[in-house]
Parts: sequence; structure tokens; C-alpha cells
Amino acid sequence: MTAHDLPVIAAVDGSSHSWDALDWATQEAVRRSLPLLIVHVRPLTRRTAEEVQSAEAQELLDQAVLRTSGLAPELPTSTLAPLDFPSAALTSLSRDASMVVVGSRGLGGFRSLLIGSDSLATASMAQCPVVVVHSGRTAEDEEEAADAFPDIVAGVAADESSDAVLEFAFEAAASRPGARLRLVHGWTMFSSMLSGGPVLDRAAAADAAQRTLTGLTAAWIEKYPQVEVAREPVSRSASHTLVTASATAALTVVGRRRGGESLGLGLAPVAQTTVTHALGPVAVVPC
Repeated sequence: MTAHDLPVIAAVDGSSHSWDALDWATQEAVRRSLPLLIVHVRPLTRRTAEEVQSAEAQELLDQAVLRTSGLAPELPTSTLAPLDFPSAALTSLSRDASMVVVGSRGLGGFRSLLIGSDSLATASMAQCPVVVVHSGRTAEDEEEAADAFPDIVAGVAADESSDAVLEFAFEAAASRPGARLRLVHGWTMFSSMLSGGPVLDRAAAADAAQRTLTGLTAAWIEKYPQVEVAREPVSRSASHTLVTASATAALTVVGRRRGGESLGLGLAPVAQTTVTHALGPVAVVPC
């Protein structure tokens, strides 16, 4: 199996959030001509007899397969029910996956939380991109949104981490005919100073940010000429623009990046804010 044949993993636990994630994963696997692996992690913390837990897991997976076959009858689909902590199991499986798709919260999530701990931990540690699907859109809504609002939105940093984000974002846009790719690059006068750019001249700093974004994306635009691209340097943190855009975007893409550890985060601040507050699916790309 080559890197281009690795499955899309959909994590299910019976919650409405995980069914939304399964629907999204099914559609994405079809778009990319990839197999689908449906995973239900049997938690180690449950005090239930193993045979009972296995039977419950199989029943849940059977429901998931039936749901998937209704959306994509020809999609190659398999199932797995490991016994482990959810984020640990998904992180391990991510080594041999094209992406992992999770719901924003599971059955154990507190309603006051915008994103569950397992989803956040998986996005923070996985070896492949993790898509966090925020609930509220049905499969039909996703199809309508893809027609009415076909944008893919990506946050692009001015460093080596941008390549992984751009690759995933361009592939996502290319798999959706007619989709526009919005490339958002946040800058401030402070970031301009740190990068050796203009310190006091805001217009000059804006021009420098535009040139930076053009330089970072030129090769990718040449590689994917069929994708319509809009470059958007914004004079603030990119997270505000990304969260706002996520309400109507087919997908929002951010780089995981290091940098949030000192704040107690597994993700860098822009990624943390975006995946926590987004109103639609967010892909967190290791970089």
C-alpha cells in the first residue's frame, strides 16, 4: 500500500458528533478515491466484560457500515475495534492513514466544551492530518455548502511549516471541482519586525506580507493550475479570519506547528483557536 492508498480513518463512538464525522469521512474518501477504515475504540476505563464490550462494538460498527453504504455503496470499507485509550489508539493508527476524522465531541464530552479532550489530543499528536468535524451540518447540508460555498480556507505561516499545509489544502481544493482556495496569512508590525521587515511603515509591511505569501504559494499554484486561488494577507492574527471563514467553508486547514507548549497547549495558538471555535470542519496538519 502506497502513501496515496492509505485509508481515511473515521472514529465513531455512537454520538451524533461521530456520525457527522463518519458522513464527512465517507464523502472525503470518495472524493480522493481512498478506502475507509471505521474505528471504534473500546475504552480501557469501562468496567464491562470484554465479551459484552466486543458485542457492543460490533453492533456499533455494523450500524456505521450500514450508514456508509447508504451514502457510498461502492466505497471499500473496513472496521476495527481496538481496546485502548481513544487518542492513543487513533494516534497509533494515524501512522498508516491519509487522515483521521473525528467529531468535535464524543459521548463523554461536557456540553459546555467546544471540543472534546480526545479530539484535541488526537489532533495534537497524530502522524497524519486530523479533521475535526463540528456538528450542526448534515450530509445534505455539506453537499449544499460545497455547492454554495465551495471555499477551502488555509492558514499559511511564513516559515517551513507552510508546505505541508499548502499540499493538503491544494489537494482538498483539487478534489472539489470549482472550489476556490483562500490562503490567509496573518501579520502584525511585531511579526514584521521579528522577520527583519519594516518596523514603522505599515504600508511597507503590508507589501512585504503580500510578497511573502506570493513567494510561499507560487510553486503550488503552478502545480495545481486548475485551482482558483485568492491570497489574503491580513493585518492581525489569522485565527479571527479563519474562524469567521469556517462558517461557510467546505474545509478550513491549519498547521499544527509547535509553539503552544509554553501555554499548556498541544497546538500552536492559531491552530488551537481555530479548531476550538470553528463552525465547520477543520483539518489540523502536522508540520
